[in-house]
Amino acid sequence: MESVLSRLERRFGRFAITNLTTYIVVGMALTFVLGVVKPGFASVMQLDFAAVRAGQVWRLVSYLFIPRDSSIIWVVFQLSFTWFIGRSLEAEWGAFKLNIFYLIGMLGTTLAAFVSGEPVANFYLNTSLFLAFATLFPDQKLTLYLIIPVKVKWLGFLSAGLLAVEAVLGTWGQRAAILAAMANYLLFFGPHLVGLARARQRVAGQAGRMAAMNEGRSSGASKTAEKPVSRACSACGALESDGADIRVCSCEKCGIPTLFCVEHARSH
Repeated sequence: MESVLSRLERRFGRFAITNLTTYIVVGMALTFVLGVVKPGFASVMQLDFAAVRAGQVWRLVSYLFIPRDSSIIWVVFQLSFTWFIGRSLEAEWGAFKLNIFYLIGMLGTTLAAFVSGEPVANFYLNTSLFLAFATLFPDQKLTLYLIIPVKVKWLGFLSAGLLAVEAVLGTWGQRAAILAAMANYLLFFGPHLVGLARARQRVAGQAGRMAAMNEGRSSGASKTAEKPVSRACSACGALESDGADIRVCSCEKCGIPTLFCVEHARSH
């Protein structure tokens, strides 16, 4: 994927939109204000292919600017957070790569709406941005409810889990929208996740082998401790463990220290 992106960037990089998420956030803010002034305004911006075929072609793009909530507090939080993660991704990737990531998710979402026939908004697409952020910056700490610091990877796992539940319990249209919007994430991070899984398997396998080796060493050491090596007479083979009085003889005849029982030590 990286080699493909590099080739594309060399050829089309000059067309990349810098500060992409700033434009998206500004559009979402304007949509929220217009929705307050004219309730129901967001409904004419959803990606509904029945309406698109009727001539409302702006819906192919306008759905990107629909805020998920109608509460001003949550909208402010959503917009500021979307801007933060978008700016972080652009700083890490560069404008072109972020553009491609967002474009793939947008095309997938559009295809899902076309296939399912159900209107969709931008929630799943923006969630893919957050999952990308959580993958790249897993140890970044966010303050939850302004008081609880939480590593972003745990929020990423929570978001992925909620998406999985929604995919299981939701309609086929929701499942298609989730899968399509996550296509960008899977393309960008699929090999990375596979590599992490394989690395974890290798680490677990190595840990298991080390544990087995240590257990074997401990077992061998305990057996040695339970059954100490018994000295034996070199002449008759009598064992010290059987009660024989084994002596070490280092006389000139023996030349080297030799083990004998008392009888053979006297008579050798």
